[in-house]
Amino acid sequence: MSGPDVRGATEPLLQVRGLTAELDTPAGIARAVDGLDFDVSAGETMALLGESGCGKSMTAGALMRLLPDVGYIAAGSVRLAGRELTALTEAQMRASRGSDMAMIFQEPATSLNPVLTVLQQIAEVLRTHRGLDGSAARARALELLNAVGIPDAARRLDEYPFQFSGGMKQRVMIAMALAGEPKLLLADEPTTALDVTIQAQVLDLLATLQRERGMAVLLITHDLGVVARMAHQVGVMYAGQLIERAPRDAFFSRPAHPYSQLLFDALPDASRRGPDGRATELATIPGSVPPLTTAFAGCRFADRCPRAWSRCRDEAPDWHAVGGDDRGGPQQVRCHLHDPAESLRLAEPRAARPGALQAAPAERDGRLLSVRDLKVHFPIRRGVLQRVVGHVCAVDGVSLDIRAGRTLALVGESGCGKTTVGKAILRLIEPTAGAVSLDGQDVGSLSRDALRSLRARMQMVFQDPYGSLNPRMRVGEIIGEGMTALRRDKDDGELVRLLEQVGLRADMADRYPHEFSGGQRQRIAIARALAVRPSLIVCDEPTSALDVSVQAQILNLLGRLQRELGLAYLFITHNIAVVEHLAHDVAVMYLGRIVETGTVEQVLAAPQHPYTQALLSAVPRADPAAASLPQKLAGDLPSPANPPSGCHFHPRCPVAERRCSEQAPTLSGTADGRRVACWLRTG
Repeated sequence: MSGPDVRGATEPLLQVRGLTAELDTPAGIARAVDGLDFDVSAGETMALLGESGCGKSMTAGALMRLLPDVGYIAAGSVRLAGRELTALTEAQMRASRGSDMAMIFQEPATSLNPVLTVLQQIAEVLRTHRGLDGSAARARALELLNAVGIPDAARRLDEYPFQFSGGMKQRVMIAMALAGEPKLLLADEPTTALDVTIQAQVLDLLATLQRERGMAVLLITHDLGVVARMAHQVGVMYAGQLIERAPRDAFFSRPAHPYSQLLFDALPDASRRGPDGRATELATIPGSVPPLTTAFAGCRFADRCPRAWSRCRDEAPDWHAVGGDDRGGPQQVRCHLHDPAESLRLAEPRAARPGALQAAPAERDGRLLSVRDLKVHFPIRRGVLQRVVGHVCAVDGVSLDIRAGRTLALVGESGCGKTTVGKAILRLIEPTAGAVSLDGQDVGSLSRDALRSLRARMQMVFQDPYGSLNPRMRVGEIIGEGMTALRRDKDDGELVRLLEQVGLRADMADRYPHEFSGGQRQRIAIARALAVRPSLIVCDEPTSALDVSVQAQILNLLGRLQRELGLAYLFITHNIAVVEHLAHDVAVMYLGRIVETGTVEQVLAAPQHPYTQALLSAVPRADPAAASLPQKLAGDLPSPANPPSGCHFHPRCPVAERRCSEQAPTLSGTADGRRVACWLRTG
């Protein structure tokens, strides 16, 4: 068999045959995309899964003909609506990009022009592909920003990308991609930086537009919950090849390739707990994706596969059918295990999942971190004299505690102030008011020199790894910089161990950040934070850019370090499954305020605040049956420059009363020990 069968009586909108894209690198020719065959029909979503570095984003780049300078299409055909794209001139491709096909890029911070306003960037697409200009373009741009959930969109049209949070920048990118009303949308991790409520809104928006316009979507993601909700077909990539293709329901009920099975085993899941209630160690895949300059002889996954034998290393597998022809087409896999001649090997039991984690050590005395009434208000300046006309209340009276050896997860919608809390704790942003103490030491009263020495004890892993890594320094220098700056002897052996701990090879120490994928850059940022052995790490979405297998490695690593060193984590995330797995305590934040806090078991099992309930209802699950019922929070997050009176959540709350709009509730204790800021829960 030369490739997987394609389905459907009518000609698909996108037809890809034998697509091969190569990169001319100093190490040799890297075949980033190697002989791909797949179709996507109008109105259909195909999801591409796989680890970072396996060729998913390069596939999208090849389809758009937006490969790096050293890249080129070496072979194959790409037909969109019957038109051969590989034969078009660059001028013809520029006209096609945006109108026929559009792309949502993985890293909005580097894709948006920092010197142009959001309106100017969206208007450029509208002018080029829809012929709109002036007030008509502004009106349409406003509609698009409202559609993707940007609060106070009329004001924010005239702002610059640096004034938006990471999640909001991602929504701007989605608005720009949809502005040209394309037939095919290539979405490279389109909801990675979004919290679950906005993710639900965006996914519903994409699904609605897809139904209305018959738009095809190629969805690149590592989130199996998003795949379960959105995809019709699933393709699994590894080392530049497709290794499994299946209809969604068949893939989720019986993943066939050992690599696909390990991806499911790596998912954090509250149901996977030992008899004592402790979370189990997540399954991981040893090693990393092999360099694509390798001259492969056998199966490309053989060196990491727990079920491989000699044939796997010597002979490349063909495509094999799995089961019957499910509704939506056949399930096929590139694996020797499914060769009928190897039926006995297929019957062998899979390896057992790892056992339960060992209990964490006893907590140390007292609180490691104490935050009281923290406020961060940014002035709004207007006019020639830049007078202050108001304030953005990004953080409005936050109090929280973290003990050594414990993890507090801070969750909430994008723009609610989570990242600002983390930066203010470390004094990367100066607080407007409030007190922060680390192990009894007042952080706010320290001089610059004293604060510098204290930073050895508190580190931060930022949401955008590309923006936080120096592009002119090699990875080894980046990780070692902290050791040198904080007067620790640089140990080359320790550098190698750190790289291996976060799933990178030792030879990568001599590379620059731009030579890595987004997920690999995130691992570098985590290694840099760990290098100075801090007591507290503020983790701002540290796994948001990682596929599930690497996420499992990082979560296991963070868990082991916490048990061995007594590390404390403030874990800022929108991934509730990660919270269930890693956190001990949870604080739910809405528009600058904490609305509910308690242990993971209390808050996630029986949420009390209406916002917490809505937040959890929007979480996508890796279950097509559950994912087929999308739920979302009504309305948009209000602007922190003009927050509602009383309880900030009352305009969106389904059970709000008159008192909720007049008076803000305080965090009050409940009978089970949690704290909730809601008049209906605390009287």
